[in-house]
Amino acid sequence: MRENLAKLVTHINALNQNPTETSPEYIFFDALLTDEMVDTALKIELRTPTYIDQVSKRIDKPLEYTAKLLDEMVHIGILEYMTDDKGVDRVYLPIFVPGSMELGAMDYWRTDKYPQIAWAFPAYIQGLNKGFSKYFPMGTGLVRVLPVQKAVENDSKTVNLEEASYWVDKYYPSISVAPCECRHTRRMNGEIGHDLEGEWCISLGSFSESCIRTGKARRISKEECYEILRKAEENGFVHELTNVYGPEESTFICNCHWSSCMALRTGWYCNTPDMVRSNYLSSVDKEKCVACGQCVEVCPMNAVKLSQQLCEKKPVEIKAAVIPGNPEYSEKHWRPDLLTERGYVVPETGTSPCKTDCPAHIAVQGYIKLASQGKYREALELIKKDNPLPAVCGSICNRRCEDVCSRGDIDDPVAIDEIKKFIAEQDMKAETRFVPKKLNDKGQKIAVVGSGPAGLSCAYYLAELGHDVTVFEKEKQLGGMLTLGIPSFRLEKSIVEAEIDILRAMGVKFVTGAEVGKYVTLDELRRCGFKGFYLAIGAQGGRKLGIEGEDSENVMSGVDFLKQINLGKQAELAGKTVVIGGGNVAVDVTRAAIRKGSDAVALYCLESRETMPASADEIEDTEAEGISINNGWGPKRILTENGRVVGVEFMRCLSTIDPETGEFNPKYDENDTMTVECDNVLAAIGQSIEWGSLLDGSKVELNSNNTAKTVPIQDVVTFKTAVAAGLEPEEYHLPTPFEVYQTAEPDIFVGGDAYSGPKFAIDAIAAGKEAAESLHRYVWEGHSLVLGRDRRNLHYLDKENADLSSYDTMPRQRPMVKEEAVKTFNDSRATFTEEQVKNETERCLGCGVAHVDENICIGCGLCTTRCKFDAITLRKEYDAWGMQYEDLLVALGQILANESK
Repeated sequence: MRENLAKLVTHINALNQNPTETSPEYIFFDALLTDEMVDTALKIELRTPTYIDQVSKRIDKPLEYTAKLLDEMVHIGILEYMTDDKGVDRVYLPIFVPGSMELGAMDYWRTDKYPQIAWAFPAYIQGLNKGFSKYFPMGTGLVRVLPVQKAVENDSKTVNLEEASYWVDKYYPSISVAPCECRHTRRMNGEIGHDLEGEWCISLGSFSESCIRTGKARRISKEECYEILRKAEENGFVHELTNVYGPEESTFICNCHWSSCMALRTGWYCNTPDMVRSNYLSSVDKEKCVACGQCVEVCPMNAVKLSQQLCEKKPVEIKAAVIPGNPEYSEKHWRPDLLTERGYVVPETGTSPCKTDCPAHIAVQGYIKLASQGKYREALELIKKDNPLPAVCGSICNRRCEDVCSRGDIDDPVAIDEIKKFIAEQDMKAETRFVPKKLNDKGQKIAVVGSGPAGLSCAYYLAELGHDVTVFEKEKQLGGMLTLGIPSFRLEKSIVEAEIDILRAMGVKFVTGAEVGKYVTLDELRRCGFKGFYLAIGAQGGRKLGIEGEDSENVMSGVDFLKQINLGKQAELAGKTVVIGGGNVAVDVTRAAIRKGSDAVALYCLESRETMPASADEIEDTEAEGISINNGWGPKRILTENGRVVGVEFMRCLSTIDPETGEFNPKYDENDTMTVECDNVLAAIGQSIEWGSLLDGSKVELNSNNTAKTVPIQDVVTFKTAVAAGLEPEEYHLPTPFEVYQTAEPDIFVGGDAYSGPKFAIDAIAAGKEAAESLHRYVWEGHSLVLGRDRRNLHYLDKENADLSSYDTMPRQRPMVKEEAVKTFNDSRATFTEEQVKNETERCLGCGVAHVDENICIGCGLCTTRCKFDAITLRKEYDAWGMQYEDLLVALGQILANESK
């Protein structure tokens, strides 16, 4: 124990009178300061500018020697330069935070050299927070939120101190920018997530000049400063000011992500928002809000949630957070699990069913409202927050949003998918299509293998995050099963091509005819600089029936039949065709068979009509074309003559699901049979995954059905630097498992059908976005795959408690049929007219609404930057201001004294 260093800790931190060798502030400066520096710092009064000659006399050293020593201490960060009005140097001993700890960590090389300070910096703030934050009077936190200027500048109650431009104008030209030390230390600890390091810290005044002089920051213009503030808001970063110099002075404007910022954690970890909040609170205009969820996802405190708008038969209370000031407040109300459980964003009421049940959680209610206002491009932009292939989904989505639509409890569900299809036509035109901006200026090389919906979705969001993405496709056509496995009368190929063109505009590169594993190996791609891989090869093979005669001539898998058609190969049929299977692929195959010359087509499946996997509208379309559907029959054998098919013998299927296990295990009555004459058999009973040599030499493991295994997330995440230094780590428990799509080969992630088995396009799209988030984190060193991740755990409202009695019935709009396209390979379904869209959007009940927990809102205003409906605004609620650090200590002392009584 260095006795004088312990004295210095006490000298600077009046709240720690008994430092030990494990005190974070002791550890921090034990690494950086010599004994001479410690002794010198003890001769300088805290927060009092002191001339160099005064220090020289106090330590009894020559002036030149003292100046050199103090300059070294300023470079380390224990001191600052604070030049007087005549340009004469003074030095200043700041408090630890905000102050010398930030300065000490601003030089990344120094933190890398002494990793224990990467532990000590956040540990000190966390300890301060746990011990004292609940006692800080409102508005007196060491660092305080500065609201988004556009959210407050027109408020007559606003004063200039609450606008960013005031601070920039006040200190210009003494403004500079530096790399963020919070993000760097978080990364070193392995607890940073989505957020990236970069130049986000704007220094002001004499603090800025000291940072510029010591190489910690670079001077910037006003224009560059405002651009940083703009980009911060675009990325969802909170503006914050230092708050220990009274209301009229500050030293920097931070631009912080909720998960990595030291100060913001002061607000949410111990549920003490008064430590950081501004004078503002968010308010929701329920008449304008459409529960799109954009405000929810950007809220740093998880204070905004998605509630319900419908009247309730029995009102459900939404409980507010318990914070200091409430006599019930205690440690049990802390929120240390916010980093691992972020995304529980629905209160007791539930919210809109459409957004909840959509696998991608698209803002359905939001884009319907925008469409009702004629804002089609804005609606398209909102959809693409969660689904980069809206035109594709407009043609083939299985419409789970409509299955649960509350309107369906009155008459018919809103035609959500038809509205989306109309909106998505904006993407078909170069002048109205939406191409997102890149959120980051730097990225890594990432390879996506497979250009189906999962691969395209992952590539889209990786490119938006700034990465250099290359998609490898083994076929000569892009689109995977969208192009090869779906007939064009359901999904026209021009739609897929137009959506892919947007990815090209984003900088995504495509290589076709390139089977990875055969054309190029993963190891070769690694040597070419690729840092991560997303394997989304789909399930493009057919499955065998496993019965006699299936290797005969004119027996083919349905998948291969569709692939031949889509590749332009000869696939003509003659005579009668039997299709075996009950899913969407099977009904697509039947409709394609009739178009390829078959005289008659009949479909046979195990399931009953009610339990067929195929969607209801596709079954209706199939029957409308004269194709018979025969339920409850399974193939026993294929009958042949001279090697050619002449018929199929079927047996009665009694059940398909084992009642004990819930697994697929069909039971048959083999004595109840029938024979169906035919000339062709197309088997569409499922799809298989064909890995080829893609995984050769890798550690990726496969399940029994050939899907790729992923590794479970860790049970506990800890500070890496703490563990390495033998210190007590902060632990984050992960009580609720979730999927990050990483395999046993750490740089390989999987998704889509290759992971889940055959599912729907929207499932693959949702998985692709999540995998993009995982890959974005993985390719940056020290980024956790789980911490700070938005889990998006939604549940919808209790329909039995919803009062729908006041709504009149309104007929659902139906798409017209293009007669000239019927029974061709062109899509016969017409897109809604604009009038139909307006009529259909009026049928939406507007089930959801945003709800703000004002107890924990910190008034940052980020929510207002996301809302397209002016439904959420800031209102001035407080008139509290910071105070000098010395006065704050007095105030804290009085509060503690009163509490002890």
